[in-house]
Order: sequence, then structure tokens, then C-alpha cells
Amino acid sequence: MLKEFKDFIAKGNVMDMAVGIIIGAAFTAIVGSLVSDLINPIISLFMGGVDFSGMYALLGDGEYNSIKEAEEAGAAVFAYGRFIMAIINFIIIAFVVFLLVKAMNKTKKAEEEAPAADPGPSEIDLLKEIAASLKK
Repeated sequence: MLKEFKDFIAKGNVMDMAVGIIIGAAFTAIVGSLVSDLINPIISLFMGGVDFSGMYALLGDGEYNSIKEAEEAGAAVFAYGRFIMAIINFIIIAFVVFLLVKAMNKTKKAEEEAPAADPGPSEIDLLKEIAASLKK
């Protein structure tokens, strides 16, 4: 059973998948930082400093100055602002991934369309030339 497991892990597809997952996790951190640290502040600037994540509706009695305060008090909160921010983040992340895939596809297509180097005469052609020169 251990040998079967080693054989399974050693297969190329499993290793490729593992590498893809690890790189995907690192890429998620980079894109998440891009969105939260660079793009969201710009959006907030153009929206007059509005931070959607702080928007909420209280589902019960009481008054709280912030969503954090309401949650700490155990109040039922309808946090629609966080949902709006999640949608915005998803759209931005999807667009960034789209641009990366588009650039990679363009690069791949350019490599495929590049003219192949002239391999020169084949072995058979060389042998024919040698045979012809020997006959002379």
C-alpha cells in the first residue's frame, strides 16, 4: 500500500496539481493585497471616502456606533456592506486574472506562430549528396 501511494504521488499530474495549488495560494495573497491595499483605497477616494464594509443594518434593538461594536455586543447584524465589498473584490480579482490569462495566451500564441528555425537538410538528403559525389 505504501508503494502504491509513492507511485501515486510520483505521477506527474499529482505533482503538477500540488505546484499549481501552492502557486495559486501565493497568487491569491498577491492579488488580495493588490485589491485591499491599492485598488480599494482609490475606489474609496473617488467615492468620497465611503467604506462599504462598515455599512450594516441592525436586526434588533439597540444602538451601536459601528458594526464591530454591534458584533461584540452580540447583536444580530445584516452586514450588507461586507457583501458589497466582496462583490467588488471578486470583480477586480476576476479582471486581474483575465488580464494575466490574456497576456499568457498572447505570449503562447506568438511563440507558436514564430517561424521555426531551418533545420537544414535531413540525414537522407545528406546521404544522397554523399552517394552522388562518390559516383562522380
